[in-house]
Amino acid sequence: MTLCLIALAGCDLPDGFHDYVVFSDLSRPTAIEFSPDGRIFVAEKRGVVKVFDGITDRTPTVVADLRTNVYNSWDRGLLGLALHPDFPATPEIFVSYTYDAEPGGTAPRWGQPGADADTCPTPPGPTDGGCVVGARVSRLRLHKQDGVMTGGEHVLVEDWCQQYPSHSIGTLVFGADGALYAGGGEGASFDWADYGQGGSPPNPCGDPGAGPDGVMRPPTAEGGALRSLDLLTPGDPAGLGGTIIRIDPRTGDALPDNPLAGATDPNARRIVAQGMRNPFRFTVRPGTSELWVGDVGWRTWEEINVTRGDDGQVDNFGWPCFEGAARTRAYDLLDLDMCEDLYAEGGVTAPRYQFQHGRQVAGERCPTDRGSSITGLAFTPPGSPYPGEYDGSLFFADSSRRCIFVMLAGGDGLPDPGRVTWFHHNAGTPVELETGPGGELWYVDLLAGTIHRIGYSASNAPPQAAFSASPTAGDPPLTVTFDASASGDTDPGDVLRYAWDLDGDGELDDGDGRTATATYDSVGTRTVRLAVTDAAGATDTAEATIWVGTAPAVPTIATPAEGTTAAVGATVPFSGGAAEPGGGDLPPSALSWSVDMMHCMSVDACHRHPDVATFDGVASGSFVMPDHEYPAYVELRLVATWEGETVTATRRVDYRTVDVTLAADTGGVALTLAGETAPAPFARPLPEGSTVTVSAPEAVTNASGTFAFASWSDGGARTHEIVVPAAAPTLTAHYVPG
Repeated sequence: MTLCLIALAGCDLPDGFHDYVVFSDLSRPTAIEFSPDGRIFVAEKRGVVKVFDGITDRTPTVVADLRTNVYNSWDRGLLGLALHPDFPATPEIFVSYTYDAEPGGTAPRWGQPGADADTCPTPPGPTDGGCVVGARVSRLRLHKQDGVMTGGEHVLVEDWCQQYPSHSIGTLVFGADGALYAGGGEGASFDWADYGQGGSPPNPCGDPGAGPDGVMRPPTAEGGALRSLDLLTPGDPAGLGGTIIRIDPRTGDALPDNPLAGATDPNARRIVAQGMRNPFRFTVRPGTSELWVGDVGWRTWEEINVTRGDDGQVDNFGWPCFEGAARTRAYDLLDLDMCEDLYAEGGVTAPRYQFQHGRQVAGERCPTDRGSSITGLAFTPPGSPYPGEYDGSLFFADSSRRCIFVMLAGGDGLPDPGRVTWFHHNAGTPVELETGPGGELWYVDLLAGTIHRIGYSASNAPPQAAFSASPTAGDPPLTVTFDASASGDTDPGDVLRYAWDLDGDGELDDGDGRTATATYDSVGTRTVRLAVTDAAGATDTAEATIWVGTAPAVPTIATPAEGTTAAVGATVPFSGGAAEPGGGDLPPSALSWSVDMMHCMSVDACHRHPDVATFDGVASGSFVMPDHEYPAYVELRLVATWEGETVTATRRVDYRTVDVTLAADTGGVALTLAGETAPAPFARPLPEGSTVTVSAPEAVTNASGTFAFASWSDGGARTHEIVVPAAAPTLTAHYVPG
């Protein structure tokens, strides 16, 4: 007998809390919103908005399909969703997404109409020159009868020039003031200190500060990550990268009481906070217009910043000159005018809370060696069913650590940075937190394609659903016996109720006993579902697949071979296929390929950037090895779909590395290579073909005296980029008495 068990998700919560998977089988969900009439709206990264009629609905309706306009690649896509404050009386929803065209252009620029996933060809290459795109905030009107989008998309704001494949658009929320708030990243490189030096042709976003040849150079450069400080240079048009804006939800214009409402530049009028790297997720403290913002950090710090849109001032959080409360060394070394002025003048708003990559936050058991990425925030609302100690608390998620934390309220009723503790040790990849209509915390798991609810009961433990099926495969007519005896409940004497969906129609109406039997007369797969409910009304579900006259396909990756390594920019061919039951080959139309970037903080601790490239309906092709901060590797995935079932094969492709050595001709010099600073000489393995930054201090004092930097052996500036060659290089910093 084959045993198929699926049990309750999430066991790593404080006593009395339980994690329930409410919705599954979604395609990269990114955001969730709750309507007062019980409907639940979900945004998918590919550009589709779906609605469930309630928590028991298993067949959502597509509300809007924006795939042609949405650029879904790497960390870009449809990322923000909000309902009108008077929904459903005013049947409007708001979306924010990466727009598949440069600002002012027409979609699709890089992708294909109606495609689920988009790519960035080489050239320009996603992390080399970058596929330049924009972003949008739009209003969609829903038909009052059928609840789906009617009429065209009403674009409120279109801007955010974004060169590289992360730090895109993010959250949409309404404040108590009725204003719509939107945040977006600065679209800069995560591989190096980006001041706008990348791109071919140079400066593709048209940022100010370039030389006569169009190339950005210190100290005057104002591109790259410096876009987040664009308000500091009022002589040029303001961009929206690295800011939060406050707009009228009807027109997209700045509100008349915005801090810079009198400015001549329409974008300057919209901005209420600046100096952020990637304010991907933020939330509003209940009953206010106070925003608690999670700013995704670079190499060292994650931040929670607090700002208001109605207090008459623009808060500046200092990125890229500051990360957390400290100067960002890689940008400080460049002696950029914008940063030097900021260091001299001050005026930077410190984070309300910050935590360091690689270190525990609050004694959690979540992995700290996968990096950090703050990806969700939500307050406990008044009237929550959670224990009183959580009143007024702020929950925040870290998708790299797969963890959710909570900042408990202090004596003033506000979240207290000194009272942070763990809440969920095993939350998958949470990319949004929201408070549901019952005052409970919900979260969106991007990679698992699931929506979770965290319930609380001090006395009742929920059941755990599990069942066996025998047999699980065979020719029709196939009679299968199902047994839910493996289901259980830890409450002594609790009585369980069972409900079966045996025919795969989504309805739990095919049996109510602990065992059930079904006979299948036609070829195909069946998804059988069991719901188990205890005496207190808590429910858990389990699923299993039955193959009638078929079986899962067997995908095989032929190339690249195991152990393949490749340099950055190299073309990597791939090929493979899948065998159907009985030995025949599936057609290419049954195959889909994807390339995921695995960013590693140590050898085996990695987090995933999905869908770097995708290829559907082919048995072979090629992809270009992208540049990325090292350590990292690429995972090639082949998915075979047959009779409704998908099976995946994977192949790891590592970077071909070269030992890069930095040295100095005097003692006591600490040099910087790819973000790592160490006493010279030192060597570090880096991917061949990658672009990295090297830097030397302006002066050094040792036992022989004081010395000033003169040159690098390659002729580069004190801080400059190199492309790692195929032969192991040594770069020497030359110093002269000074």
